[in-house]
Amino acid sequence: MSKYLVNKFLFTIDRDPDLTERYRSDPRGTVTWWEAERASLILNCYDRERSTWLSFTDEEREALARHDYVALFRLGAHNFLTLTLFIALFERDYAEPLGFQREYATRLAGFSLPYPDIST
Repeated sequence: MSKYLVNKFLFTIDRDPDLTERYRSDPRGTVTWWEAERASLILNCYDRERSTWLSFTDEEREALARHDYVALFRLGAHNFLTLTLFIALFERDYAEPLGFQREYATRLAGFSLPYPDIST
């Protein structure tokens, strides 16, 4: 897994409201586009440079495309990056205050210490 690349995706999508909305409405398309067009630019690589660390694994790509933050956490994506992005994506869908945050906590409750390694 390229945890760095996954975390960079989460960070850059979260920091741009237009990309956040694009990812909400077309997650698979956004993941495919970002991986092909932005990954090498974000990481300051030359166009001709290609390596496995510039690509998501199939499992990462699928978890990102499904908005599956539990799978991303299990794979080692940083929990603060997943939480902040997915709040931006889904908090509006909950009527009660902190509704999404409560669901996030409930869905991650099955994990116990030590948590998956989030170092890059």
